[in-house]
Amino acid sequence: MDKFSFLNAMHTEAIATMYDQYLMNPDGIEPSWRSFFQGFDFATENYGVSTKEEPTLTVPESLKKEFKVIDLINGYRTRGHLFTKTNPVRTRRQYTPTLEIENFGLSENDLETVFDAGGIIGSGKTTLRNIIKHLQTIYCDSIGVEYMYIRNPEEIKWIQKQLNRNSNHPNYSVDSKKYILQKLNQAVTFENFLQTKYVGQKRFSLEGGETLIPAISTALRNAAEIYDVDEFVLGMAHRGRLNTLTNIFRKPIRDVFSEFEGKDFEDETIDGDVKYHLGLTISKTLKNNKELKMNLVPNPSHLETVGPIVEGIARAKIDKIYSGDNSKLLPIIVHGDAAIAGQGLVYEVTQMSKLPGYTTGGTVHIVVNNQIGFTTNYLDGRSSTYCTDVAKVTLSPVLHVNADDVEAVVHAVEMALDFRMKFKRDIFIDLCGYRKYGHNEGDEPRFTQPKLYKAISKHPNPRDIYAEKLIKEGVIDNSYLNNTISEFKNLLETEYQESKKVEKSKVQPFMKDTWKDFTRRHLEDMLLPADTSYSEESLKNIANVISTVPDGVKFLRKAERILRDRHKMVFETNKIDWGMAESLAYGSLLKEGFDVRISGQDVERGTFSHRHAILRDEISEERINLLNTLDDNQGNMYIYNSLLSEYGVLGFDYGYAMANPNTLTIWEAQFGDFSNGAQIIFDQYLSAAEDKWKLQNGIVVLLPHGYEGQGSEHSSARMERYLQLCAVDNMIVADCTTPANFYHLLRRQMKRDFRKPLIVFTPKSLLRHPLVVSSIEEIATGSFQEVIDDTIDPKNVKKLVFCTGKFYYDLLAQRTELDRDDIALVRIEQLFPLHLDALQALINRYPNVEKYVWAQEEPENMGAWSYMLQRFRLVNLEVASQPFYAVPAAGSTARFKRRHQRVIDKVFEK
Repeated sequence: MDKFSFLNAMHTEAIATMYDQYLMNPDGIEPSWRSFFQGFDFATENYGVSTKEEPTLTVPESLKKEFKVIDLINGYRTRGHLFTKTNPVRTRRQYTPTLEIENFGLSENDLETVFDAGGIIGSGKTTLRNIIKHLQTIYCDSIGVEYMYIRNPEEIKWIQKQLNRNSNHPNYSVDSKKYILQKLNQAVTFENFLQTKYVGQKRFSLEGGETLIPAISTALRNAAEIYDVDEFVLGMAHRGRLNTLTNIFRKPIRDVFSEFEGKDFEDETIDGDVKYHLGLTISKTLKNNKELKMNLVPNPSHLETVGPIVEGIARAKIDKIYSGDNSKLLPIIVHGDAAIAGQGLVYEVTQMSKLPGYTTGGTVHIVVNNQIGFTTNYLDGRSSTYCTDVAKVTLSPVLHVNADDVEAVVHAVEMALDFRMKFKRDIFIDLCGYRKYGHNEGDEPRFTQPKLYKAISKHPNPRDIYAEKLIKEGVIDNSYLNNTISEFKNLLETEYQESKKVEKSKVQPFMKDTWKDFTRRHLEDMLLPADTSYSEESLKNIANVISTVPDGVKFLRKAERILRDRHKMVFETNKIDWGMAESLAYGSLLKEGFDVRISGQDVERGTFSHRHAILRDEISEERINLLNTLDDNQGNMYIYNSLLSEYGVLGFDYGYAMANPNTLTIWEAQFGDFSNGAQIIFDQYLSAAEDKWKLQNGIVVLLPHGYEGQGSEHSSARMERYLQLCAVDNMIVADCTTPANFYHLLRRQMKRDFRKPLIVFTPKSLLRHPLVVSSIEEIATGSFQEVIDDTIDPKNVKKLVFCTGKFYYDLLAQRTELDRDDIALVRIEQLFPLHLDALQALINRYPNVEKYVWAQEEPENMGAWSYMLQRFRLVNLEVASQPFYAVPAAGSTARFKRRHQRVIDKVFEK
C-alpha cells in the first residue's frame, strides 16, 4: 500500500462521519483530513465522473465506494425534496440531475454490497439497496426537507438526528390517531356544512387544506404541555380563518352562522368588518389544568399585513409580561402561497426576525399552499422553485408536506415546534394542497384551470383518506367514523337553528384583558384638556442625569459637548430646544412608570442628529442610554435603529402598541415622505382598526416635514393624505411649533384613559432655530395647546392668517422685517380634530378683520388646504399657497426660493 494505507486501519463509518462533518464545516476538522477530502472532492466532482486531470489517489476501491455512497446520501439530503410525493393533485415538475445511483458513480451491481456509510443515516452497516430505501423513506415521501444550506452544524446535525430517529415517519398511538381524526373531521364537516347552508357566499374555505386544523391544534397543545408555553399569537390570511375560529379558538358557532346572515352589529358606534377578517382572544384550560392564552389577530384583505402585527404583539408581550423570556410565547403565521411569494412585506418581516429590536425568538410559518392565487397559476406567480424560498434569506429550514397526509402534516408541525423551541429561529412549513372551489366560492375556477379542477373534483378529502387508512389499520371501524361525523354535524345543525334567534352580530374585543383599564372615547373627549404638568424640580433632576457623563465612562468629545449644551439649556439659558424637550418628555414618563419604545431608521441619533438617545463609550463601545439611568423604579426605554423598512417596521410597532398600551410606542420615518412605503398600515390599521375591530391603539408616528429647498423629495410628509383619513374620532394629527407643545403632546398621549393613533409632523430646520425654544416653566406647568394665538394687539388686525408648522416662522420673519401689525399669525397645532370652539373664540378676539387666509408652503393640491375647506367653516377662508404641482417642491434651490417667497408675499399683500 502507499501513503494512504493508513485508511485501512480506520473504520469506514468513522471516515464517513468525518467526511459528513467536512461537508458541513470544512474548517472544523483536522487540516490533513481536510486536505484529503478536498482532493477526493476534486477527483469525484460531477457525481463521480472522472476528469482527464484527475489526480492519482491510491485509495482502496471499497473506500472509494464508501465515499460514493456518502455522496449519494448527501444528494438526498440536499435535493431529495425535489423528488417527493408532496403534491396531491398535480404531477410534479421534473428536475435534473435525478437521484439515480448512476449519477453518483454507483451501479446495479452495488445494490447488495454492504456499506458502513449507512451508519450516518441511522440504518447501520447495511446494503446499498437498504440505504436507498431508507433515504427515500426519509427524504422522498410525504415530507420534503430543505435544510442543507444552513451554516450552523449543530442545527444540521439536530435535523438529521430527528429525521433518522423515525425515518421521518411518525408512529402515533391509537389515542393520538383518533384525536387527529377528530380535529380533521371537525375541519371537513364544518366546511361541508357551510357549503350546504350558504351556497355561493364568501367564506374562503379550507377545503383542500383541512389538515391545517389538526396541525395548529397539535402545535398549541404540544407547546403548552411539553414546553410550558403560556401564550400564542396567531396571524393568518382569510383562507381557513372561520374554521380556525370555530375549531381552534372555540368561537361560538352560532355567532359565525349569524354573521353569514348579514345581520347588523349591535354596537352603533362601529362599522365592524366581514366575518373572515375578525380576530379573537381566549383562554383555554388544558388537561393538566394549565391556562393557555390564545390570540388570533384580526387583519384586512391585505393578507400579509398581519405578519409584522403578530411579531409586534409577540415582542410587546415578551418584553412586558414575560420579562424577555421568548420561550413563554409562540408566534405562528399562516400564509397563502401566492402572497408569501409575491408580497415584499414577507421579506421585510423575515429580515427582522433576528434583529435585536424585533426578534421574538422564532416564528412557525405555515403556508396553506393552494398552488394558485386568485386565478393565477404558480408558474405565473413566482420565479423561485418554491413559494417558501424567502425562508433561505435567514437560512431557515423548510418542510414541504403533502396536505392529504395528515399524520405527516402533524409530524412536520411537531418537528417545526421542536426546532423553534431549541434554536429560537424561524421555520417554515409548506402545506401543499389545493383549493376545492374558486377563490371566494363565488367564482368559477374552471374558466382558468379546467384540467386542475377536473382532477380536484374527483379527489377525496383528507378526512376520508385518513379514515380509510385507520380502518385498514384496525384503529377504527365504519361505525366509529359515522358516529364521529354525525355528532359534529348534529352540533352544527343545532347551532345553526340557534343562530336564527340572534338578532344582531357582535364584534368580540381583541385582547380584552390588556385594555380593561381603557375606555373607548369619542370626539368630545378628545378635545378635553389633559393634565400633563410635571414639577420643575423633577424635570431638572432628569435634565441633570441626561446631561452628565456617568462615572467610569468616556464619550467622544462631540458627545460630551452635546451633553454640556443640554445642561446649559436647562440650568443657564433656560432656552430648551426640541431635542431636549423630547428627552424630558420621555424621562418624565419613564419616572412615572411608563415604558417608551422608539424605532425607525437612524432613530438612536436621529436623522438630523438631534436626539442622541444612545451614546457609546469610546473605549468599550458599550451602548449607553442615559434615560435608563434615572431611577431604580423607572420604566424602560427601548430605542432601536431599524432595518431600511417602513411597511414592516410600522406594522411591527403598531402591533407592539396594540399589545402594550402603557408603552409610548413611536415609529419615526427618516423623512416624512418615507411613510408612503407603509401606506397600507395607515389605511387598514391606524385610521380604521377602532371602527372595524374595536381596537384602540396609541402608536405615535413622527414624520419630519418642512420646505427647506431640499428638492422634490424629503420636503413634504404628504400631510394631505393623513388628513383625508381623518373621520370623526379615529386619530390625531398635529404639527407643533414649540418644544413645549411637543413635550405636552407626547405626555398627553399616555396620560389619557384612551388611546388614539397620533401623527406628528416634526421639524427639520426648526430643530436648531433660535426662536424654537421653550422655558422650563412652559414645560413644567403648561399643557398642550391645540391653537396658539398671536400676541399683537387684536384691534389693529385687518388680516387673520392661519398656518401650521415651520411656515409660521417664515411668515413671522417677514412680518418682523416689514414691521406689520395689521396681520395676525395663528398657529393650528392640532389639525385633527380641530378645536372649533377654541378657534371661534380666537376669531372673536379680532373685531376688525377684513380677510381670513389659510397659508401653507405646500402646493394648493397638497398640504392641509383641502382639509381646511372641508372642516374649517367658521369663516370664509382664502388660500395662500403655491399653485397646483405634480411634485411637492422644485428640484432647484433657486426656483424653490422664488416660489416660496411668492407665497409669503401673497400673505402680506395689501
